[in-house]
Amino acid sequence: MDTALTAVSVLFIAVSWAPLLPSSHWLVRVWEFPRLQIAAIISLLIAGHIFESTYYAQIDSLAVIIVAGLTVSLIYQVIWIIPYTPLYKREVRHVEVESASQKLSVLSSNVYMPNDDFRKLIEHVRNKQPDFLVTLESNEKWQKGISEIESEYPYRKFCPLENLYGMHLYSKLPFEEVSLRFLIEEDVPSMKVKINHHGQDVTLYFLHPKPPSPTENTYAKPRDVELNVVGEEIAETEGPIVVAGDLNDVAWSPTTRKFKKISGLLDPREGRGFFNTFHAKYPLVKWPLDHVFHSEHFALVNIEKLESIGSDHYPLYTELALITDKD
Repeated sequence: MDTALTAVSVLFIAVSWAPLLPSSHWLVRVWEFPRLQIAAIISLLIAGHIFESTYYAQIDSLAVIIVAGLTVSLIYQVIWIIPYTPLYKREVRHVEVESASQKLSVLSSNVYMPNDDFRKLIEHVRNKQPDFLVTLESNEKWQKGISEIESEYPYRKFCPLENLYGMHLYSKLPFEEVSLRFLIEEDVPSMKVKINHHGQDVTLYFLHPKPPSPTENTYAKPRDVELNVVGEEIAETEGPIVVAGDLNDVAWSPTTRKFKKISGLLDPREGRGFFNTFHAKYPLVKWPLDHVFHSEHFALVNIEKLESIGSDHYPLYTELALITDKD
């Protein structure tokens, strides 16, 4: 048996199951992100073992064990990611809405603070005309760079920061309530907004917790706790709810699934696609870090990943429609 093929196979069996370890260290939790890539590599490894056995016309007992381990690992990865493919049942139904006033739309964009290409984001805003624009990683430079849209967005809440966690919210709809919050970490803001939309109070949350990584938080606990806190708050909140932002977590992770379960919110991507918003510059490094979740009061009009604005994230645009008893 080829030693290199065996070593790589054992490695990918190990990383497939690594997130089950009782640790929130980034070296453990990072393997929740590239499940699609891991599944693809495991498929190639299985093919490699089959080719080797066929070529040498012999079946090695160790190879059988390794292929069995790879096959189980592949099935395990597919179970996590299949809800975000067209093979899965859609969690949110689609509706056609002709009147723009019936929609509630959000454009969420992690702009990447060092990026200076303000014009591309402005073009997306002018083209889509979202009710809400939330920019993440935005600082004073970005606030000035896209200031020309302020005349179209009279309701605003800004938190410019130079630490990659600034947040700017632009709204066409008046705020009934708006609050800037630092739920877990003193340098990581989030926003909570309440509006009145067609006679109903709608609550919106905009989030951007830090990821587990060697350059950010060594452990995933602050992110996990923030999502848990917001999920529990949502569970006690009545009426239509929308959550949007860069959660620095993939849609299929145990943390995000727990957030969905606690909050009772729905994911419009289920049964539709991955909508991989990160990384915008590396073709093989793709996973969904930017999210929109909503309560059962909404149906989906449209969701799409927009063209690059020079950031490491693609913007995510979502149109929802409030459902009435007549719909």
